[in-house]
Amino acid sequence: MSYTSVLGGRHHRFDTLARLLAAASPERSGDRLAGLAAASEQERVAARWALADVPLTEFLTEPLIPYETDDVTRLILDTHDTAAFAPVAGLTVGEFREWLLSPGADAGALAALAPGLTPEMVAAVSKLMGNADLVAVARKVRVVTAFRSTIGLPGRLATRLQPNHPTDDPAGVAAALLDGLLLGSGDAVIGINPATDSPKAVRDLLELLDGVIQRYAIPTQSCVLCHVTTSVDLMSRGAPVDLVFQSIAGTQAANASFGVTLGLLDEAYEAALALERGTVGRNVMYFETGQGSALSAGAHHGVDQQTVEARAYAVARRYDPLLVNTVVGFIGPEYLYDGRQILRAALEDHFCGKLLGLPMGLDICYTNHADADDDDIATMLTMLGVAGASFVICTPGGDDIMLNYQSASYHDALYLREVLGLRPAPEFETWLDSIGLLDEKGGIRETTGAAHPLTAIGKELAA
Repeated sequence: MSYTSVLGGRHHRFDTLARLLAAASPERSGDRLAGLAAASEQERVAARWALADVPLTEFLTEPLIPYETDDVTRLILDTHDTAAFAPVAGLTVGEFREWLLSPGADAGALAALAPGLTPEMVAAVSKLMGNADLVAVARKVRVVTAFRSTIGLPGRLATRLQPNHPTDDPAGVAAALLDGLLLGSGDAVIGINPATDSPKAVRDLLELLDGVIQRYAIPTQSCVLCHVTTSVDLMSRGAPVDLVFQSIAGTQAANASFGVTLGLLDEAYEAALALERGTVGRNVMYFETGQGSALSAGAHHGVDQQTVEARAYAVARRYDPLLVNTVVGFIGPEYLYDGRQILRAALEDHFCGKLLGLPMGLDICYTNHADADDDDIATMLTMLGVAGASFVICTPGGDDIMLNYQSASYHDALYLREVLGLRPAPEFETWLDSIGLLDEKGGIRETTGAAHPLTAIGKELAA
């Protein structure tokens, strides 16, 4: 089926729905690299005019990637909730945009609608929205999840404390861990990217984190971001696995490049649930995604990178995760060239994930060969805080010395909580107060020397 529009007296034709979506996308280097981007700004606007007239139901009858050859497509269509979709079933993409921005699309209506939306629908409508639109709609959506802490409540911003070390040295990890706790970070998860996927190295890190969490009754969860097969093996051997992690993508072929199938994720999910390690909830999965991963694997099937990214959220949604984050600037300038493109992608990913019912957070980051800097991180952090992100990733000083990229810092999270009046997860906030780390305004108390409430933890970790 083809799609047409007339703009400035010129007739524009788009031969497939995938081509239309790609041409309607905001400029980004990944789509340009793949030969999918609009040839001109005029063509981009013409594609958006045509896309606005596409009925939402067309995404159910015209799959972008064939049902017969892609298990993510099958997952999307086989689990579609027609009853939940009914309130918007008669709308076009353009009309859907207007509805989302209306007062009738409140938190309750959006939560009820989520099972009826497909990734392609939300990706399509995002292409018709400005940055402010993406913020305004995402802010209305609340997705609450829990394990030992509760994530996503109104007025709260959680953080992932990321104490990575290039050799997984326990002393280095411990120093970064203590630094984060001192600055009130870690309520979403204490998560380490291991330097090696060796089961022994991963287990050592899991036991280090679990020991600190249990000994000091910290209401949070740990995760060592190893491959899902390593987690399954370690769970069978009694390792203290709180959350199962996996990077995922939006096509069967892209997931295969990660060594992942839906069946394998099913197995890991059931194994983690069976451990019953959560105290306030049973959300046991943690997923990371990122625009460009399918293209880098040659597994995008001619679909633009933002739409493929949204399809990854259908995979995540299957497992009711505690956390999902897009590592939005991590893949590099080949896919998101500069701070402007990274910001737009961050707002899109957050918007699409929230509309699909996911607890979305972000690694607001860039690689050192991208045209971006720390001011871009501050801008993105502020806009995503206003948009209601469930959590952000924080690293010591904003510099990950193992993965060699720039991210938000523990201090940045304190800034965002202060200027927007946000607080940590409630269980974690109570713990911070109990050890004397909160001041009378709910901020982090400036305490030094032997009287510091975390002195004992610091001494133990140093030892």
